[in-house]
Amino acid sequence: MKNRTVIAFDFGTRSIGAAIGQEITSTARALDSFKAKEGSPNWDMIEKLLKEWQPDLVIVGLPLNMDGTEQLVTAQARKFANRLHGRFGIQVELHDERLTTVEARSHLFDHGGYRALDKGKVDSASAVVILESWFERQYS
Repeated sequence: MKNRTVIAFDFGTRSIGAAIGQEITSTARALDSFKAKEGSPNWDMIEKLLKEWQPDLVIVGLPLNMDGTEQLVTAQARKFANRLHGRFGIQVELHDERLTTVEARSHLFDHGGYRALDKGKVDSASAVVILESWFERQYS
């Protein structure tokens, strides 16, 4: 098992959630979410996050329809991943994120009711689910 620091992003056109995790423990925790304008994030905030955590790898959730087909936001998430790699020279992998928002909402609701379902918290919790499911896929 490797001991890489990994950041995951739950890409959205209005908000991008982030989570940090360690490969050795296969656990993740939510970081801040970032506002985005039509899919374009505040790159300064992303750069600050990457400098602070110095991840070895970045995972970007790939939003697909339940039948596995792509949707409009799928191409935007790929573009975001390509820009992360191009701008910062970091290794980026895409990871199927079907059902992560549903799972994140359920977890947040279970731990805080409707008040916990703040959009930014849901996006960051979704990033946690994306990262933990990526860890599971690596070692299952």
